[in-house]
Amino acid sequence: MTTSDNIHPDFQGILQRSEKEKLLNQRAKVLWMTGLSGSGKTTLAQGLEKMMHQEGYLTQILDGDNIRAGINNNLGFSDEDRMENIRRISEISKLFVDCGIIAINCFVSPTIAIREQAKSIIGSADFIEIYVNTPIEICEERDVKGLYAKARKGEIQDFTGVNAPFEAPTNADFEINAYGVTIDESARSLFNYVQPLVKV
Repeated sequence: MTTSDNIHPDFQGILQRSEKEKLLNQRAKVLWMTGLSGSGKTTLAQGLEKMMHQEGYLTQILDGDNIRAGINNNLGFSDEDRMENIRRISEISKLFVDCGIIAINCFVSPTIAIREQAKSIIGSADFIEIYVNTPIEICEERDVKGLYAKARKGEIQDFTGVNAPFEAPTNADFEINAYGVTIDESARSLFNYVQPLVKV
């Protein structure tokens, strides 16, 4: 007998997502931001969250560093650990959606396969892929965490964009350049796209 033989999920008595969305007066979605480290995902997410909050939407930001400091603090950056990192995040995101909450996710999620895994767990109808398309040169100029410099020196292995690949989305739901314009302008552009998707 395996451990799974002793697990018996019961979702019958749980309030349905539709009831929670009705309470919150919104439609839950996962806004999945992908892009290089330093592309502006987190800053953009924070700007978007403030705008959505002002308009009465309940959101939750899930950010790569925050997640890795907590629930995923036992994972590294191997291909296997990256997949497990995204799997756990996707399951958490699905729980937020089931609660009627809009999840704003900021993860490099560097490969098409990883993002497809997230989409399959969350569900294609609820997964909105947002590509924060910032050239690596700009990301390195920002380098507020000093990660690119460390990767160039060989102090960090498997760093996306330097010694690990980034596969840009070929068919993102929304693509945005988080440079050359203000954060407010970028966030407003994204808000204008997102609002019709979450408005009841």
